[in-house]
Amino acid sequence: MSPTRSSPTGILAGGLGRERLRAAYRGGEMTPVDVVAAVLDRIEARGEDAVWTARVPRAEALAAAAALDLGQIDRLPLFGLPFAVKDNIDVAGLPTTAACPEFGYLPRESAPLVDRLVAAGAILVGKNNLDQFATGLNGTRSPYGVPVNPQVPGLIPGGSSSGSAVAVAAGLVSFSIGTDTAGSGRVPAALTDIVGVKPSIGLVSATGIVPACRSLDCSSVFASSVADGAAVLAVLGGPDVADPWSRRLPVPAGDLPPLALAGLRLGVPSAISGWGTRGEQEAWLTCCARLVDAGVELVPLDLDELLEAGRELYQGAWVAERLSGLEEFLEREPAAVLPVIRTILADGAEVTGAEVFRALSGMHGRRARARALLADVDALLTPTVVETFTVEEMLADPISLNTRLGRFTTFTNLLDLCAVAVPVRPWSVAPFGVSVQAAAGRDEVALRIAAAIEGMAGVSPSGAAPVDGGLELAVVGAHLRGMPLHHELEACEAVFLERTTTAAAYELHALAGPGLGKPGLRRVASGGVPIEVEVYRLPLAEAGRFLAGVPAPLGIGQLELGDGRWVHGFVCEPIGFAGATDVSAYGGWRAFRTAQP
Repeated sequence: MSPTRSSPTGILAGGLGRERLRAAYRGGEMTPVDVVAAVLDRIEARGEDAVWTARVPRAEALAAAAALDLGQIDRLPLFGLPFAVKDNIDVAGLPTTAACPEFGYLPRESAPLVDRLVAAGAILVGKNNLDQFATGLNGTRSPYGVPVNPQVPGLIPGGSSSGSAVAVAAGLVSFSIGTDTAGSGRVPAALTDIVGVKPSIGLVSATGIVPACRSLDCSSVFASSVADGAAVLAVLGGPDVADPWSRRLPVPAGDLPPLALAGLRLGVPSAISGWGTRGEQEAWLTCCARLVDAGVELVPLDLDELLEAGRELYQGAWVAERLSGLEEFLEREPAAVLPVIRTILADGAEVTGAEVFRALSGMHGRRARARALLADVDALLTPTVVETFTVEEMLADPISLNTRLGRFTTFTNLLDLCAVAVPVRPWSVAPFGVSVQAAAGRDEVALRIAAAIEGMAGVSPSGAAPVDGGLELAVVGAHLRGMPLHHELEACEAVFLERTTTAAAYELHALAGPGLGKPGLRRVASGGVPIEVEVYRLPLAEAGRFLAGVPAPLGIGQLELGDGRWVHGFVCEPIGFAGATDVSAYGGWRAFRTAQP
């Protein structure tokens, strides 16, 4: 590597987003070989992380990178981007297992979508773990283990495309390909803070993919930004004569400008219940408020019939379709299939042919009514999920909790809609996102609206990921350098990043209590001022221990910094401000403390 090029650490610290890598390639800062080598080093350093079921041999991946000619960069839209695919998608020379080793086979040919991506300049590095036979939305149903959620270890990563989502969220690839039948390309995106693009049924070839429900299956794209997802979908889209469910639909352009939010009409659920306890409802309400401020008209819609349609995927005739692709294998090797999967598939054997045709006819009617419901809005906007769970909670109640994850995703394919899931994490403690859904063939509209929401939420399109997956935390009081609790950050090996201020939208209060009390920070609609903070990066391995020690009424939420970025930071519950003293005029806790006698 020449001295002017980035080091492996610098390559990954800058993220693997498409525009960032293409600019670096053009400027001679790095080559595809540099990037792939750094990616493979990071993957190997992580060890057995349950993200991968098979990997392309190092020499082969580096050779593919070396074969790329910089002179082709304008012709190859995915030039030099490392990617991975879910292990129910065929790759010549790598086993396809669908997370069931006994089911595994070695395909001679790759799925057409893999060939398209490679022809566009992307570099395959491996295959990703999944919920067995793509049956699940939670990411805990695999003999290969549970991929660790890189945002909040201990929470589920989502499924079934668990490894595919984590590979992008952890900065191991630029993009990955999953599949989506009930939400498997969107739920993991929401729970790992990335983008999930679920195209219209039939827009992308499903040849060479182990089916879940063949009439509903879609290949999906995980990426760090909507722009990257759109660029990949532009390569994948197009009819395939070998795929009986393929159809001619408009293929979105690879370079899509966001739509202007002002003037859009977005349908939203008129009522949402079952919110989780990790700030999901607050994040949704904040997102809606910001959209209204941007000039969007939110139109409440009764989604009861859509939600009823979604329940048919696992409680109706489509379970029989899921069973049909695995019935012979299940009879031959039942012990190879996880018990929870066997339980789900068993219901399919009870479905009669008459029930199937009644369900099909009924769903066509539901589709027509869904189109009519959405006819007067530009798109439907919903939470992607309204709650999440720990791995332990999911393992203790694997079926009912899984069902709850899919409330706003299971109806999408049944009703022939496309969807784009986009994170709005700045407004939530836990990973959280929203989904833009539209009628089949309106993928470009859904992508452009999602891109506008992404920009509004301040989500970086760069694809940058923390070097160690650490948690950026802004401290405002006793954890500042020189203050009594700073040693707690040092004990966690926190890395100081910067001294800065919040946006001019906060008040700082000295909470009632002994001595000078504790600092309490709250965001206000008007009259706020910038408050001094210090930003640190906590290693993920230490973050949980640190956060568990934060005493009530203090907590960790999202803070807006003066430059518009959002990071985690100390906030205070409303009850904590009873009897508190407003000390905002000092501009920070250090100045306030210094001024006291």
